[in-house]
Amino acid sequence: MLCALALLSATAPLATDMYLPGLPIMSESLGTSTVGIQLTLTTFMAGLGIGQLITGPLSDGWGRRRLLVIGTIVLAVSSAMCALAPAVEVLIAARAIQGFSGGIGIVLARAVIADRTSGHESARLFSVMMIIGGIAPIAAPVIGGALLDPIGWRGIFWVLTGASIAMLVGVLAFIPETLPPEKRHGGGFAALASNFGYVLGNRRFIGYAAAFALGFGALFAYISASPFVVQNVLGMSATQFSLVFAANSVGLVTANIINTRLIGRFEVRSLLLFGVTLMLTAGTLLLVTTVIFGAHRWLLLPLLFAVVLSLGFTMGNSTALGQGEVPSAAGTGSAIMGASQFGLAAIVSPLVGLGGEDTAIPMTIAIVVSAGLAMTALLTLTREART
Repeated sequence: MLCALALLSATAPLATDMYLPGLPIMSESLGTSTVGIQLTLTTFMAGLGIGQLITGPLSDGWGRRRLLVIGTIVLAVSSAMCALAPAVEVLIAARAIQGFSGGIGIVLARAVIADRTSGHESARLFSVMMIIGGIAPIAAPVIGGALLDPIGWRGIFWVLTGASIAMLVGVLAFIPETLPPEKRHGGGFAALASNFGYVLGNRRFIGYAAAFALGFGALFAYISASPFVVQNVLGMSATQFSLVFAANSVGLVTANIINTRLIGRFEVRSLLLFGVTLMLTAGTLLLVTTVIFGAHRWLLLPLLFAVVLSLGFTMGNSTALGQGEVPSAAGTGSAIMGASQFGLAAIVSPLVGLGGEDTAIPMTIAIVVSAGLAMTALLTLTREART
C-alpha cells in the first residue's frame, strides 16, 4: 500500500520534472514566451492546490477510496489532453485539469497515512513515502531529457498518461478504504465549515503548515527557474541539466533516509528546525555569492544542492507534526497543507522568471524569502505555550 501511496504523491514531480528539459523547446514550438510556458507550471500547481482544498474535506465525509479512483481516471484523460494540445492556451487549461485531478491523489495519500498512524510512526512513514516517491524526481528529468529528442515534448505527456493508468491500477489493487463510516462527519456545509474552523483555529498546525508550504516554495523556485539558470546562465546542455537535477534529487532522497534513522533519537520538531536552518543558511549564501561573484557553476550548484537537501528534513517532519495536531480532520488538514503548498508554488513560478532567462538572482531571492518566513512561522507559532 505504501508504494501505491508514494506513486500517487509522485504526481507533482512526474508531471513537472519530466518535461522541464523541454521547456525552452516548447516555448519555440508553441510560439510563446518564457512566461507563457511557465504558466503551464503555474496552472498545474494552482490546480493541485484547488483539487486538494476541495477533495480533502469531502473525503472526511465520503471516504477516501472512491475519490482516489475518480481522480486517477481524470488524471489519465487530462494527461492525454496535454499531449494533444495545439496551442499554449489549450495546454495551460489541460494542465489545470491535470493538476486538479493529481491533487486528489496527493491529499488523500497523506490522509490515508494519518488515518492509520500517529506520532513518530507517522513521521517515519511520511519520510519513507518521500524516499519511495523520490525516485520520481530522480528518474523523471533523466527520462525526460533522454526522451525529448526521439519522441518530443508531446511524447513525454503520453508517457505521463501511461503513468496515470499505472496509478489507477495501484489504487484499485492495493489501497483499501481507511476511513470507516462511523468516523465520517456526515457531510453538509455546516460539517465542512466546522472542520475548517477546527483546523484553522489550531495555531501550531498553522505554523507547521506554513513551514511545509514555504519549504516547498523554496524548492519550486529552484524547480521552475533551474532549467533556464542551468542551461542559459551556466551554459550547460539539456542532458547536463537532467543530471544536475537528478543529483539534487538523490540528495533529497538521502536526506529523507537519514531523517528516518534519526526519528526516535531526536525530537521530530528538532529535526524540522535543523532542516529549515540549513535551507535558510544555504539560501542566504547562494544569494550573497550570486550578487557578489555572479552565477559561477562551482559556487551555485553546491549551494543549490544544500537547499534541496534541507527539504529532506523539512517536508516529512512538518507534514507529520501538522497532521498530528488535527487527527479528527485528517482530510481537511491535508487539504489545507496541500492547497497552501501548491498555491504558493503557483505564485513563485512566474515571479522567478520576471528577471528574464539570463539571471539567477530572482530564484535566489525567492529561496531566501521562503526559508526566512518558514523559520519565522516555526519560532513564533509552534513554540509551546507558557504556563
